[in-house]
Amino acid sequence: MGARIQAIEYYFPEKKITNQDLSEEFPDYDFSKFEFKIGISSRYIAETNETALDLAEKACLKLFQRIDKSEIDYVLYCTQSPEYIMPSTACILQDRLALNKTVGAFDFNLGCSGYTYGLSMAKAFIESGQANYVLLVTTDTYSKYINRKDRSNRAIFGDAASATIISSSEENGIHKFKFGTDGKGYSKLIVKNGGTKFPVDNQAVERLYGRGNIYTENNLYMNGPEIFRFTSTVVPPFIEEVLTLNELRKEEVGQFIFHQANAHMLKVMRERLAVSSQKFYINLRDGGNTVSSTIPIALKNYSNENLTEEKTAVVVAGFGVGLSWSAGLIEVTKNL
Repeated sequence: MGARIQAIEYYFPEKKITNQDLSEEFPDYDFSKFEFKIGISSRYIAETNETALDLAEKACLKLFQRIDKSEIDYVLYCTQSPEYIMPSTACILQDRLALNKTVGAFDFNLGCSGYTYGLSMAKAFIESGQANYVLLVTTDTYSKYINRKDRSNRAIFGDAASATIISSSEENGIHKFKFGTDGKGYSKLIVKNGGTKFPVDNQAVERLYGRGNIYTENNLYMNGPEIFRFTSTVVPPFIEEVLTLNELRKEEVGQFIFHQANAHMLKVMRERLAVSSQKFYINLRDGGNTVSSTIPIALKNYSNENLTEEKTAVVVAGFGVGLSWSAGLIEVTKNL
């Protein structure tokens, strides 16, 4: 028995922020240059009273328009924007969606590597006989962690949710994955306050970083140059290892679909891998970096808009906060 991706849906909040909107707030910054280099023209932001769970529920309801939810026997819920410290948000989602009470459900806290981790876990549950129909949800609202004066992060990150059904299959469509972790880099991308080590500080001091960005330790902080150095040096050779693990040559891969961090970073990785632009998907102009949801959004759009064959081999890779990275080989069919 194998596992395959049967269907994907995603959901953006209604509130759209364009580069023109941001340029009115930050008139001294040239957003046309930003858009040309980073590849993002707009992003979607959750309302004040709208949570990552709300986005997740809407993505799942879109999925259930063509998928029978009664077959779901496991829920994997990836988020860094939980509803509460406890309980697990996956349990609340089970109730909201009126899923069977026999389902398993838990959260896992990962960022941009979350989807690839989730695919591997779903595959393991199915191949071990513990599940047949896994609902993998990714959802984040990083906008709630970003300081309004932090121009860079506000321009890069957007909110979104995705819902994917992974089902048992006689013909395997999810192959081997590899993983990597470097916890020494945990502080490179972090929300320092709000957990058990450092509570939210109502007197937090504003700090300046990068090119005129402002944050407090209650907010999201990203060391962009260090994250870029990590991804551009670690990920390309790692992908070569994933290809070897799956006994596949680059020429046999139909498409490489990586976490959509920013277009410049993706271009550098593509060049270091010596992959043609036709085989390296970039899809973040409308939506931006949606953390754990970028890969399923890209897979859905590629499957519906660009895939001309019935199916093709795709290498997926996620990397970021942790520091964490993972990648593997999947087969993608038309019209997921």
